[in-house]
Amino acid sequence: MGLYIIAAILLLPLIEIAMFIWVGGLIGVFPTILLTVITALAGTVMLRQQGLSLLMRMQTELDAGRTPGNEVMQGAMIVLASILLLIPGFVTDAIGLLLFIPPVREALARFIIARSNVVIVDGGGGMRRPDDGVVDLDEGDWSEKNSGTGGGSGQPKLSPWQDGSDNAKP
Repeated sequence: MGLYIIAAILLLPLIEIAMFIWVGGLIGVFPTILLTVITALAGTVMLRQQGLSLLMRMQTELDAGRTPGNEVMQGAMIVLASILLLIPGFVTDAIGLLLFIPPVREALARFIIARSNVVIVDGGGGMRRPDDGVVDLDEGDWSEKNSGTGGGSGQPKLSPWQDGSDNAKP
C-alpha cells in the first residue's frame, strides 16, 4: 500500500504538468490559468455550501443521540474534495469535483468502510468516581505554603484543603 502512495505522490505532479501542457495547447495559456482559478473558487463555494449542510446533519444526529459516523466520513471527503480543487491541476480538480457529488461520495464511503477495521475504545473505563475521596492535581494546581497559620506549628501546608493541624482528615 505504501508503494502505491509513493507512486501517486511522484506521478501526480507529472500527470498534472502534462495536462497543463495539453490543455494550454488546446485553449491557450490565459484560459488555462483562468480555468484553474475558477475551479479553486468553485471548490471554496462548494465547501461552504455542502459543509454547512453537513454540519447541520451532524448536529441533528448528535441531538438524536446517534453517532454521526457517516456524516464524519462525508465531511472528511468534502474537505478532501475542496483541497483537491484548491491544488492547481486538472486531474485533482476532476477528482475533487467527483467527490462533491453525493452518490459518488457515499459509494466511496461504503468502499472505505467495508475495508476498514474500526476499533472503538472506551476511555471512561479507567476514570475515578467522584466519591472515592481522591483529588487529582497537576503540579501547577497546588503549591507549598508556609504562612505560619497552620495551627501555630509553622509547618508547611501541602494542600489547600488541609489546615495543617494534626486533626485534619487525610
